[in-house]
Amino acid sequence: MADAAPEVLMYTRALCGYCAAARDLLQSKGVDFTELDATLNSKLRKEMVERSGQSTFPQIFVGERHVGGYDDLATLDAAGELDPLLAGDTANE
Repeated sequence: MADAAPEVLMYTRALCGYCAAARDLLQSKGVDFTELDATLNSKLRKEMVERSGQSTFPQIFVGERHVGGYDDLATLDAAGELDPLLAGDTANE
């Protein structure tokens, strides 16, 4: 049974090809997401590192789950695991 679709949050920075690729993938899925541009915002960068343990961009969260960066997002998609995650289907977790 699907729960409500979780909030998708992505920390990004300007001129980041992986950020653009993640944005394109999420948009192709028709997903509403919040993008936090940390390019010139040290507070957001610190928050991202504290939440994810990573300093590279992008860092993506689906609900409370830290997905990782673009490669991680694309791997989930290729494995058929991204759509259920985005839909809030937690039956298999």
